Amino acid sequence: MVEPADRPSTAGQRLGAPESFGVSTLEPGMRPPTQPPGRQVSIRVQMLDDTQEVFQISQRSPGKVLFDLVCAHLNLTEGDYFGLEYQDQRKMTVWLDLLKPLLKQIRRPKNTILRFVVKFFPPDHTQLMEELTRYLFALQIKRDLACGRLICNDTSAALMVSHIIQSEIGDFDETQSWQHLLHNKYLPDQDAIRDKITDCHRKHVGQTPAESDYQLLEIARRLEMYGVRLHPAKDREGTKLSLSVAHTGVLVFQGYTKINAFNWSKIRKLSFKRKRFLIKLRADPGQNAHHDTLEFAMASRDCCKVFWKICVEYHAFFRLFEEPKPKPKPMLFTRGSSFRFSGRTQKQIIDYVKDSELKKVPFERKHSKILSGSQMTPQSSSFRSQVPKESAMSVAIADEPDSARLSHEVKSNGSEVLQDFTPPTNGFHENTLNSDPTRQIHHGAGSAPDQHLLNPESPGSENSSLGSPHVVVSGNGSVNGQRTGIAGDQGVKQSPGGQLLSPLTSPLLTEAGYIRNDDEDEARRKKFPTDKAYFIAKELLTTERTYLKDLQVVTESFQSIAGKDEIFPDAVKNLISTHYDPVYKFHQGFLKETEQRLAQWEGRSNAHIKGDYQRIGDILLKNIQGLRQLTIHLQKHSECLVELERACRSSRKVEAMCRDFEQQRVCYLPLYIFLLRPLHRLLHYKLILERLCKHYPPTHEDFRDCRAALADISEMVLQLQGTMMKMENFQKLIELRKDLTSIDNLAIPGREFIRLGCLSKLSGKGLQQRMFFLFSDSLVYTSRGMTPSNQFKVHGQLPLYGITIRESEEEWGVPHSFTLFGQRQSVVVAASCASEMERWVEDIRMAIDLAEQSSSPNVDLLSTSPSDNKLSEDGGAEQESEDELCGSRSSLERQGHRGNTTVHVCWHRNTSVSMVDFSIAVENQLSGNLLRKFKNSNGWQKLWVVFTNFSLFFYKSYQDEYPLASLPLLGYSVTVPLESENIHKDYVFKLQFKSHVYYFRSESEYTFERWMEVIRSATCSTSRSLSSTKKDLY
Repeated sequence: MVEPADRPSTAGQRLGAPESFGVSTLEPGMRPPTQPPGRQVSIRVQMLDDTQEVFQISQRSPGKVLFDLVCAHLNLTEGDYFGLEYQDQRKMTVWLDLLKPLLKQIRRPKNTILRFVVKFFPPDHTQLMEELTRYLFALQIKRDLACGRLICNDTSAALMVSHIIQSEIGDFDETQSWQHLLHNKYLPDQDAIRDKITDCHRKHVGQTPAESDYQLLEIARRLEMYGVRLHPAKDREGTKLSLSVAHTGVLVFQGYTKINAFNWSKIRKLSFKRKRFLIKLRADPGQNAHHDTLEFAMASRDCCKVFWKICVEYHAFFRLFEEPKPKPKPMLFTRGSSFRFSGRTQKQIIDYVKDSELKKVPFERKHSKILSGSQMTPQSSSFRSQVPKESAMSVAIADEPDSARLSHEVKSNGSEVLQDFTPPTNGFHENTLNSDPTRQIHHGAGSAPDQHLLNPESPGSENSSLGSPHVVVSGNGSVNGQRTGIAGDQGVKQSPGGQLLSPLTSPLLTEAGYIRNDDEDEARRKKFPTDKAYFIAKELLTTERTYLKDLQVVTESFQSIAGKDEIFPDAVKNLISTHYDPVYKFHQGFLKETEQRLAQWEGRSNAHIKGDYQRIGDILLKNIQGLRQLTIHLQKHSECLVELERACRSSRKVEAMCRDFEQQRVCYLPLYIFLLRPLHRLLHYKLILERLCKHYPPTHEDFRDCRAALADISEMVLQLQGTMMKMENFQKLIELRKDLTSIDNLAIPGREFIRLGCLSKLSGKGLQQRMFFLFSDSLVYTSRGMTPSNQFKVHGQLPLYGITIRESEEEWGVPHSFTLFGQRQSVVVAASCASEMERWVEDIRMAIDLAEQSSSPNVDLLSTSPSDNKLSEDGGAEQESEDELCGSRSSLERQGHRGNTTVHVCWHRNTSVSMVDFSIAVENQLSGNLLRKFKNSNGWQKLWVVFTNFSLFFYKSYQDEYPLASLPLLGYSVTVPLESENIHKDYVFKLQFKSHVYYFRSESEYTFERWMEVIRSATCSTSRSLSSTKKDLY
């Protein structure tokens, strides 16, 4: 054994654990594993920090005894994620079998070094409960980078290495960091990106080692090669491939590119025969029997067996609830392998850590190598806490997969387009909104205070006031400032009732306005918190209000109409009521608790008190644990959606009733989207908790509750993820069917929506605008019809099986054009720009691959023959201008007109949207107050704004039942105003499409960045394979 004084830094020392010097570091009540009697042998184990430890073990002990000794030495609770690997006599790297005797596996223990490494890579590192476990995972990522196993682009590599250096030496120092990079090798080609690494390291000032490890794992888990161990193989044609296994199933790589994936749910059996590895898939009804078995040739039978074993273990670890029981041994003959997974499954680990009452050893994280000489001041630390840590994470990562994203559909059919509002009678002016609780503005000794300002509502305090549980607002419109008699030039600080107003009075009750001087504004700003955690909690409050309003659409508005209509099936009515009403009642209590906590945090009931009130994790943990009790109802929401659609298809009267309900103002989105809102909300809770965990240091009092809540909600999302993806695709196909004529059988099993958008089709009359719809089995092209419902008329379809694609810009002389060669016809189309063409070509090629993998017969989407549509093929449809779409025609006034859906917006703005964009739209939903600048004056109008489904919906206050206006954002650009635009305000962003320009102002730096982030997710179309890299927002 290495002497303690000479031993390098170990995992326990890195975390601040005391040296044991022969004393057990096990938790109280835990004992080392018992060993059978017999002669002791020495086994060397190399740890993840490259230190070697020698363990004395009985020669008759199974592998599990050695593994438990290693975990006990490290004081590791979540040891089942790890394993011991070694090279056997055939020079093959294999895993130590925990059930077999050790010396039957390791023939020469004196000459063998076992390596303690990560064996099972979870999809989300937040599922790792212990900080020590995350540190060991970070060491594994560091090792994979150094040996070239974790392939990624230079940006991702530089960012990960910068976090590793931050955890090792601390804050950036020019000389020290440069010397450290010279003496340490983190990447095979590190010298080429050394400057990029140092630039990233500069941005991590004040970041603790635990935070650095967290950020490192966050980047790594998004990479396509994360946790991938390649096993060389060949397909039946002799093409060189590689097989790998992950938590989702078996993966197929060509080089370092993933070309196929077989989910566990689709795999019926994994086996091997000699050198052939066999994957037997569950047979689909439309497939032939010989297509359900895939065969791969590997180098030898031993290679097949090694890969088969790790597949069995991965499947058991991630898919089973408990360790599989051993099969009884047959009396005479044995057939097949008796190998099985040994150890706790992931679910058992998570449950054990959460339910364990053992006292955890407190760890104080330390820099593992050289402590930086730079020290952060309290001012710099507080400033850093205001900057979202996502900014460091949002560098484009081209390797990030899209498997974790869920599908979503975007449509805004129930509100008019944004107009310039007439300034209200209470006199909102530009200087009205000069107070901001997040900015500390101090006038110098010689600076004169501003003139008396009319300040009906402060943008920084609106949600705080609305969050007060004591505020009662009547529904007569008085909260909108329309029924007050106070003129804008009054200089008396009075309420509508004539009483003097206190600065502590809720702004909600003083919408009409009163004069407030600079001293009052200064005192008001000092009272409200500026911590980033407060604004994250405030985002939880604002989005929870919108979510509860959306639930009311189902539980109150729709059910009241369905209850009055006798034709509506009672079974569907009872199903919706049974599984939505409990969810709505639960979130009413959740919202009330959140409002009370925000009121206390802001100081309206306990000013200047810090401590238990300035946190939100305890409320989130309590309510998410309560939400888990409603999982049975959430699982039934997909059944509600399917049964409602079935009732609409079977009865025209029911379909007409649902269509009429969608035309009401309160139903500002398609009805089916409201039915999926509870599933979507789980994603929002997960993202909010991830931001809180990134913001809090591990020592913060709220960190533990947030981490526990994040683990619970991550488990719920993982449990319901498959249902969400299927229902999103199903709902999108149903909505598209309403926008298309001549198609009745769009939503069939196995069909997936991929992209819709506008392309120009080359015909005998030149280029004509057409709307294209790409599915997993066919490509449909249409034109906008002249029917009262403004549906799109289908001109034809191209089955994707056997189709080829070729760029043809030089052949036809048309920019950004490409040709699709089908079995019966060819189509030449042109995109509006090079990036749009690239997105279409990429998605079409992917759809062709999907169609070729499926052996189901092509289903003709058209209910009429193509010849019936030929008459209108060359006829141009009358196009509406952008002013028609965004101007005078109100979709609130013409609810029967489906002219404001995502399909129509793409038609008018000549753009496209993919299913990945819809998936991102599910996550990027936001609510809150914004100030909107009047077009022809310097005044600002305060509005409650909801961002969802690629659109902004505008309300006078959050209590309004329906939106006043909407603004579809597809095609818009979001930027910061230029100096020449004379917008002398902070946190202002600009939306522009051609000549349409809007300015909006947020209350703080955090909310400004959040609005920019979610709006850019809608205005920047996303490529399917690079979806995650587009999250590099503001």
